[in-house]
Amino acid sequence: MEISGVIFDLDGVLCSTDRFHFAAWKSVAEEWQIPFTEADNRRMRGVSRMESLEILLEKADRSFSPAQKQALADTKNSRYQALLEGLSPADLSQDARQALHTLRGMGLKLAVGSSSRNTRFILERLGLGTFFDAVADGTQITRSKPDPEVFLLAARKLALPPARCLVVEDAAAGIAAAAAGGFPAAGFGCARDDPRAVFHLTALSQLPGLLADGI
Repeated sequence: MEISGVIFDLDGVLCSTDRFHFAAWKSVAEEWQIPFTEADNRRMRGVSRMESLEILLEKADRSFSPAQKQALADTKNSRYQALLEGLSPADLSQDARQALHTLRGMGLKLAVGSSSRNTRFILERLGLGTFFDAVADGTQITRSKPDPEVFLLAARKLALPPARCLVVEDAAAGIAAAAAGGFPAAGFGCARDDPRAVFHLTALSQLPGLLADGI
């Protein structure tokens, strides 16, 4: 396996904003008396905002029009963005920082492939606004994971074929997207033991050693 580029998912891989997503969705749910738990929040990992809203509304005791759904999603996003203002470079773990700089030093092309429409804002807050060779995010795609669109876009921006780009993902939907697009994948976090992954990471800093022989 010859790898020339690495495409990272953002949330859950390079940083964790789960607490912000949960707080924002929870506030919306409480206003409409909809039960919402940490387990529900975990089901939203790797999928789009509107798909996440549909997960929340599964427990609602009333129906919502398309306009009302859009208003709910916009409310959640504005609250989420306000919470993201608290992010800083300190929220980028030392493990992630070490892995990124080591991989860059090895000559690999690096990209982010995330369904989030807030990807660029989060990268700026983490101090990574200009670090990556390419960023593909929710503002540039029409289909979220498990569709491979975001990873295929990232690979095109890197000018590399999917088979030479390793996708690093923490969600089953992301691993499925990588497989659908012909990308090898490294499972991390909740996706560490996914059998579809070729690498199973307990730390991102393991990546350089795993990839060194194939570069």
